[in-house]
Amino acid sequence: MGNQSPPKDANTGLASGIGTVEKWIWHLTRAMNIVGSLLILGLVVLIGLDVGGRNLFGQPLSGVPEMVGLSIIVIVFLQAPQALQMGRMTRSDTLLNVLIARSPLAGRVVETIFDLLGMLVFGIIIYGSWPMLQKAWMRDEFVGAIGDFTAPVWPVRIAVILGSALLTINFALHIVNRWKGARYDAF
Repeated sequence: MGNQSPPKDANTGLASGIGTVEKWIWHLTRAMNIVGSLLILGLVVLIGLDVGGRNLFGQPLSGVPEMVGLSIIVIVFLQAPQALQMGRMTRSDTLLNVLIARSPLAGRVVETIFDLLGMLVFGIIIYGSWPMLQKAWMRDEFVGAIGDFTAPVWPVRIAVILGSALLTINFALHIVNRWKGARYDAF
């Protein structure tokens, strides 16, 4: 098999033999990434309008710094699942590649430990973020200044929980597919 990708399904572009749940996860991950990309585009436009308004008319847009601060968090948690799914999550794998070359089984064990730790970290983020989401929702928390600009915080909390959940699921799928010999990251 080597570095060759599995055959693709003509309808979806997914590797053949992928289960229905994995296809749904694949599509949800892509959709979240697209939303994150559109949010980046929106921020570029918003920042451009703010700078233009400030320099040309002496009138900046209210709330741009708050929107940028909230959006960065959302973008990270919307786009990180696809980075993981596609095998593009930042990591140093020089030693891992040497280990895999010498002992593929040991390499799979180490990669599985990495994935389990990832599941643990993002599980903790979900656990810690859930009460923060409830609090933001119940207290109607916002950023900004009343009378000038306000934005609710709860959408950011939802994005953190959804992104963390999808990351956790993708780590789990990597483990399952690694041990059954599939290449989930080859889509």
